[in-house]
Amino acid sequence: MVTAALGLSLLLAERAEARKYNSPLDIFGIAAPRPHKAVHAARIPLPRPRPEEAPKAQEQAPAEAEGKPSSDKASADKPAANKPAEAAPPPEKQASACRLALTEEIAIAPSIPDIRGPGACGGEDLVRLEAVILPDKRKVTVKPAAILRCTMASAIADWLRKDMVPLATSLGTTIGELDNFDSFECRGRNRVAGALLSEHGKANALDVRGIKLANGQSIGLTDRTMPREVRERVLHSVCSRFSTVLGPGSDWYHEDHIHLDLAQRRNDYRICQWNVWEPLPQIAPLLPAERPEEAPPREVAAKPETREGADEEAEKAPAPAEKPAAEGSKSQPHKPATKKRR
Repeated sequence: MVTAALGLSLLLAERAEARKYNSPLDIFGIAAPRPHKAVHAARIPLPRPRPEEAPKAQEQAPAEAEGKPSSDKASADKPAANKPAEAAPPPEKQASACRLALTEEIAIAPSIPDIRGPGACGGEDLVRLEAVILPDKRKVTVKPAAILRCTMASAIADWLRKDMVPLATSLGTTIGELDNFDSFECRGRNRVAGALLSEHGKANALDVRGIKLANGQSIGLTDRTMPREVRERVLHSVCSRFSTVLGPGSDWYHEDHIHLDLAQRRNDYRICQWNVWEPLPQIAPLLPAERPEEAPPREVAAKPETREGADEEAEKAPAPAEKPAAEGSKSQPHKPATKKRR
């Protein structure tokens, strides 16, 4: 009996101790999980303390660097295997033959980036034509500066240097400024909606209104007060250099300026439409003298003359011939003719 009671007390004590650690699957608290073994922390050996006579780390690093210069340099020269390869820079765009020929001795025309506008607008090899340098080193300013293709800017510079300078010299002066009316503009022809793309949209055209001279005068290309001979010389010069020339007489869009471009057409076809009108008269024609005050009104003065003329015509008119009387008819007495008033 004593042995049974002792075993029962030990069993109850174990269950009471096991209930302190409930198993996650023991819903009713019946099962008693096995006690885990005690975990002992592992001891990690520490490094020995650095001796006092050992050199410091900062003093040792330069010595190691001096001892192995070649290995460090070789490692620096070799790219790391894990680093990605850097993208190669894009190749520089080579200058065109026109760009190389259009030097600062001919024109001040810095290059600008290519323009990619809507549709087909824009172009490549563009410059901003600011001035043209004459053979005597004088500068002809382009106001405002024109954005053009290099070929068009070169043609404008040659025209001014070789054609306009002799013209101005014949007038006793030289050219000083070019009046730029329009250059690059992304638009249709004549600014009409839906029209074909203008050469202005390709930076291949320039509208010129006039050329100012150094003495203060100006050559208005469409100014009818200018001598006809001067305007005809300009006409022949531009039509020999540009593929399209539009001025007065071509359409009413070009009555106040001259359009110049280098449009490429089949068989090198050219258009030169510019009517050089006669100069306007310098003195207005004489007007008729004023009607004197004592003169009668025009209507009153015209009535008597009209009546007298009608009476004279009536008197000069022959009398109508009398018809012969029919046979057997009775003769009627003759009535004198009377005038009817209207």
